[in-house]
Amino acid sequence: MASGQNREELDARARQGETVFPDGSGGKSLEAQEHLAEGRSRGGQTRRDQLGTEGYQEMGHHGGETRREQIGTERYKEMGRKGGLSTTDKSGGERAEEEGIEIDESKFRTRNR
Repeated sequence: MASGQNREELDARARQGETVFPDGSGGKSLEAQEHLAEGRSRGGQTRRDQLGTEGYQEMGHHGGETRREQIGTERYKEMGRKGGLSTTDKSGGERAEEEGIEIDESKFRTRNR
């Protein structure tokens, strides 16, 4: 734990917008950053405690399974192959074309529409 004077210096820096506590980004004071960091470290643990370890792992597995059912297995696999190139405003295929990255479409059973 930081000494009183050191805490005051850290608090002053935090009030100027600097992150002075690991995982405390967004906090407007040293105390706020400490609380944010504590909440972030416990977020997944709390849900795991509620569901149990097995239930928590199963919940994670179902997320991808649900998406695969929505768009079909082949399109889901294709999304995974191109997913590393996607950004918030462009799909993986669009970005690959823009940057001249060749993607071997013969590996996909589905075709772009």
